[in-house]
Parts: sequence; C-alpha cells; structure tokens
Amino acid sequence: MIENTELIITCYQKHDYLRLVLQTVVQQELSPVSVCIADDGSGCAVREVVETFRKQHPGYAVRHIWQEDLGFRKNTILNKAVTSSEQQYLIFIDNDCLMHPNFVRRHVELAERNFFLTGSLIRLSFQFTKDLLLSGNVVWNGKRTLKGWRPRTYSELLKSSPLNVKLMSILDACSPVRKSWAGCNSSGFRDEILAVNGFDETMGYGGGDKEFGVRMKNSGVKGRHVRYSAPVYHLEHDRAYVDQRVQRENGEKIRRARREKRVWTKHGVTR
Repeated sequence: MIENTELIITCYQKHDYLRLVLQTVVQQELSPVSVCIADDGSGCAVREVVETFRKQHPGYAVRHIWQEDLGFRKNTILNKAVTSSEQQYLIFIDNDCLMHPNFVRRHVELAERNFFLTGSLIRLSFQFTKDLLLSGNVVWNGKRTLKGWRPRTYSELLKSSPLNVKLMSILDACSPVRKSWAGCNSSGFRDEILAVNGFDETMGYGGGDKEFGVRMKNSGVKGRHVRYSAPVYHLEHDRAYVDQRVQRENGEKIRRARREKRVWTKHGVTR
C-alpha cells in the first residue's frame, strides 16, 4: 500500500463549505500523510478555517498555498500544489465535496503505476446543502451513508456505496462510463502527473480536468473507476462563473488532445 499520500483540496471562497469538508478529513478510516488547501485567491475567512482546523487537529499536516484572485485559475493553483508536494501519491477533491469515510483508503488501496483513479459524485439538493451548513456537522449513519440523505435515483443509491467494497468494486469494473479524470474525485502518482506537464493553465471553468485526463491516457496512464466504492457528496451552489464561450473553447481543446494524441501541454508546470 502506498504510504506517501497527500489530499489536495482545491478551494475558492465558500469557507463554510470547506469547514464541512475538513470534518470529513478527520472522519477518514485512513488518513493521508498531508493535506493541501490549494486556494485560488480566497479571502481571510478561508485562512481562518484552515488555522482553526490546525489548532483543533494538530496531528494533521496541513499546508495552505494561495494565489492572487485573478479570475478562475484552478489549473494554475493545482500545478503549484503538485510541484510543491513532497508526497508520492496525490488525491484530488474540491472544497464542496464531502468524502465518504472509506474514500482515502479506497484510493490508496487501488493506487498502481500507469493508472489514475477516477470517481463520481452525488449531487445534494440546495435544501439539503443548506441544512448541512446550518447544522455545521457531517454525520454518517450505520451503513456509512450521509445521515438524513435519501437517494433520488437508483444510480445515486449505487454511488453511495451501500454494500461492501468487494461488491461495489465489481460495479466499478463493469461500468461502461468513459474513464475521464474528475477534478472532484481522482488520484494519481505525482511523477506521472508531472510527466505530462501537469494541468493546462489556459483552460477556464469546464473541462480542464478532462483535457488533463486525455493527455494522461495518451502517455500510457490508463483510467480506473472508483465510481461506486469511493463516493463524495457534492454541496450544491450557484455557478455565476460559468461562461459558455469558454466551455466551447475547452471542448475543442479536449477534442484536439484526443485527435492529436497530445501528451504534453505548453501551458503547464514548465513553460
């Protein structure tokens, strides 16, 4: 089992969301060696949440890397997080994703050279998200599903990993869904990420993770699902930053990376 692991949590504002996500860090059955808050320009409220967490949980190695707020630059802060990490294996989520208690363990147990792991998310309703934020507590029931949550579809039920991990891993193996890198739930070896020059920093919101995953596959690093065995619950929110023009441009970059079998980006870690 890989021992040198870091959990990278990308973050922009939403300090109250981050506070809940950090609760699920403490609830993990297997803790990462370190936690990185990759902050795309948040204000002081996020820094206060991080400092409070450090004081309350001194046993966790937490680093907070920050960059100036110049618009959506998630891929830039991700590259900074990857290059500055001292760990061998990196697990990625966002600061609106609550991790199932088995989340880190599952990613670590399946870590294997020439593979990246990719999962999915369960979207919580606005009302359930509001209730969680008001309560300030993340609680799991006896079956390790989020307390008070009810699946709206059969797909959501399966994604909540309701059965033992061996049975859920069968669904992972059988899933026909394309194995695309998912920024909210993926992991890989640091050196294999750097081998494709990391994330393309020219990409705005919508598809930057998928373009990176395409290049990873082109380099020989294949995807493997943890859709049903490593759940995250997504805290819902508005998306005022969505730009359809940027999304169309990103879509073309993804298609070009597939078509031209690109491995390297000119706009990544090394310029």
